[in-house]
Amino acid sequence: MNGTSERKAGAGTRLVGVDVGGTFTDLILLDPSVPGGLKLAKVPTTTDNQAGGVLAALAAAGVDLATLDQIVHGTTTTTNALLERKVARVGLITTKGFRDVLELGRRTRPTSYGMTGSFEPLISREFRLEVAERVDADGEVLTPLDEDGVRSAVADLRARGCEAIVVHYLHSYANPSHERRTVELTREIWPEVDVTAGSAILSEFREYERGTTAAVNAAVQPVLRRYLARLTEALAERGYGRELLVMQGNGGVIAAPLAHEKAVNTVMSGPASGVMAAATVGARSGFPNVITYDMGGTSSDVALIRDGTPSIHAELDLEYGMPIHVPMVDVHTIGAGGGSIARVDEAGLLRVGPESAGASPGPICYGRGGTEPTITDANLVLGRLDPNALLAVDAPVTLADVEAIIRDRIGTPLGLSVEEAAAAILRIGNDKMAGAIRMVSLSRGHDPRDFALFAFGGAGPLHATSLAAELSIPTVVIPARPGITNAIGCVVADLRHDYVNTVNAPLPDLDMSQVHALLAEQEAEGRRVIAGEAVEVDEVVCRRSVDMQFLGQSHILSVAIENATPSRGDLAALFQSAYWARFAVDLPEIRPVVVNLHTAVLGRRKPVPIAAFAGTAERAADVAGAVESRRRAWFPQTGWVETPVLARDRLPPEVGFQGPAIISQFDATTVIEPGQTARTDFHGNLLVDVALM
Repeated sequence: MNGTSERKAGAGTRLVGVDVGGTFTDLILLDPSVPGGLKLAKVPTTTDNQAGGVLAALAAAGVDLATLDQIVHGTTTTTNALLERKVARVGLITTKGFRDVLELGRRTRPTSYGMTGSFEPLISREFRLEVAERVDADGEVLTPLDEDGVRSAVADLRARGCEAIVVHYLHSYANPSHERRTVELTREIWPEVDVTAGSAILSEFREYERGTTAAVNAAVQPVLRRYLARLTEALAERGYGRELLVMQGNGGVIAAPLAHEKAVNTVMSGPASGVMAAATVGARSGFPNVITYDMGGTSSDVALIRDGTPSIHAELDLEYGMPIHVPMVDVHTIGAGGGSIARVDEAGLLRVGPESAGASPGPICYGRGGTEPTITDANLVLGRLDPNALLAVDAPVTLADVEAIIRDRIGTPLGLSVEEAAAAILRIGNDKMAGAIRMVSLSRGHDPRDFALFAFGGAGPLHATSLAAELSIPTVVIPARPGITNAIGCVVADLRHDYVNTVNAPLPDLDMSQVHALLAEQEAEGRRVIAGEAVEVDEVVCRRSVDMQFLGQSHILSVAIENATPSRGDLAALFQSAYWARFAVDLPEIRPVVVNLHTAVLGRRKPVPIAAFAGTAERAADVAGAVESRRRAWFPQTGWVETPVLARDRLPPEVGFQGPAIISQFDATTVIEPGQTARTDFHGNLLVDVALM
């Protein structure tokens, strides 16, 4: 999209994107009526009730809720609830003889090579009840549903104090009639309870994964429902009269009244929103192929985007024994963030992470009582961060104090100076992050040199140029607001609903009329739901795919299809091409099998002008006019160098400058290393040409 048309797109629309992170709640307001057309806010996250941080961010930005057209919200409510096991008490009604499927799983162990380990299922055995019913894999009813048994089980679970119920019957993906009838009976007996039918969440074979996904949904349903009810009520009291949209893990948004029905879809929505922002900003800026790098306080998330579209997968193990099989943006996470703790282990080796100082007490330089050296402290010691500008500092901690701890804990045991010890911490941290980037690129057959590195998060721009040089990535893209990119992702995301059905038949035997009918039903259902969400969309589009495998194989390969009426020959050719592209192997003698049919139905929202994210602050006439100070900074190529600190909002567009330089802004700090060249583009991105090693 060119600059003129983009500036007109969405003109007059007032949008808020607000994303809740582990430490901060970030907000971006796009409003043509305010000076600069943009307002930002960053406030501490209220972990006990995230709604408090959302409302505080709205107040800090001075948002008039009555004038807003849309609020889009990314929340970690469901993810945190699962990780902390602060979930609802859930009861399970399942096929007689199968109450222990969710605990038996796949015969794996918590520690693959250890003799000990423990596993606590999400639903305890005393809350897993059986009823007589049976459907075979072809959908034929072998044993009718025992409706009196269902009534007895519901009454029992109600008496036991359950807050939600999962109905999970064997082969319900082939025939969901027994699950649907059980849901009806449950609501007749107990209207106020949250009920999840496994086939409604995931209409796929594999009873274990379908059951755990449904159990996760039920466990977080009441938690999300209560949270959204509090938030929407508070917003309404303050004058907001539109639909609240909630970010999902698949990179799309959903209306809040529908969100809690499929609460499992909001798991991992935070990383997904950042990837969607990168896909939108990158594609419109001329970088449709990017590797995203989001570094926060505790972890780093990386993902790969090709042709402007993030990779979507449907297999997430949030922790042992908790596989979640719903479409999600394919993000690889490692325990390396700004708060990652550095230590010398018993063997005398320097380790960085995965242990983190978190937000409290946080790094030493945060002044909250932290005593363990972290990546953030190392950046401070090397002059890459300004101690007077750290947003999270509560009480002053001198640079000498930080240096002394790094010297005592790291330098002295390793025989290094303070600078060498701090540089070693960064080097080890960078190596872990480079490994994560290799996981989403080289390990999957993609050459990093064919991509740009899109770096964001509060700490991402500090490390991005070093990582790019190590991986031979030629260009780094730093968006206009790297520290609040996840909030931007909320603003630019489309409505999205995903549907899947299992057919599990060899391609030569496949009933193509059934395939066409199922794809048509998926599209119709998605269009119906979007029409009922009361959200303005420009168009509705569908993305279809099939999961296929060769007969006898256990792993599947997702193959995109262009329309809802593919022929048998189309599927054979597409699978052969995809298999060759992935494995460089041709197996014409083995029959392909069509396992699942997928349709993603997207409601395209009005495009947002990404140039607006940069604001309209007065720019300097040249780079020298953007220099706000100078300080000593350490680089591996040169050692200590007197380095200019440039104000990001003052940098003139389309003007290049040489590193070393430090770019300072409200929400992040960017390091440009010696030998690298940087410039800003029309969209407000900072583009860095990397000196390759």
